[in-house]
Amino acid sequence: MGLLSGLLGHASETSVEQLEAQLEAMLAPQETIQQAYKLVRDLVVFTNRRLIFIDKQGITGSKKEYLSVPYRAITCFSCESRGHFDLDAEVKIWVSGHAQPISRQFNSDRNLFAIQRALAEFVCK
Repeated sequence: MGLLSGLLGHASETSVEQLEAQLEAMLAPQETIQQAYKLVRDLVVFTNRRLIFIDKQGITGSKKEYLSVPYRAITCFSCESRGHFDLDAEVKIWVSGHAQPISRQFNSDRNLFAIQRALAEFVCK
């Protein structure tokens, strides 16, 4: 991913091998990372068992929130592409037991369809 692309908020696919080394301590036995997308500092990680949102917080990004969502808990998802006047693409994921969806915005449609395809692959089994 180019620096300019990252600063503009374009999601890009990231190296699974590097992430497996970083997340090894939190992955369950037999759990493997299938795909991952980086958005500036944050990550969306698809494993064979769950979806992990990694939200880096603060100036240095040393504080991180890890939100794990088992695929069986996802009841619905939507992807909204950019428009002429709406410059953000958005992914919404509804989880059983939560009234509000998990929402992530992107400044590009670039990997929106790849994320939708991954959600369909893992959720709609």
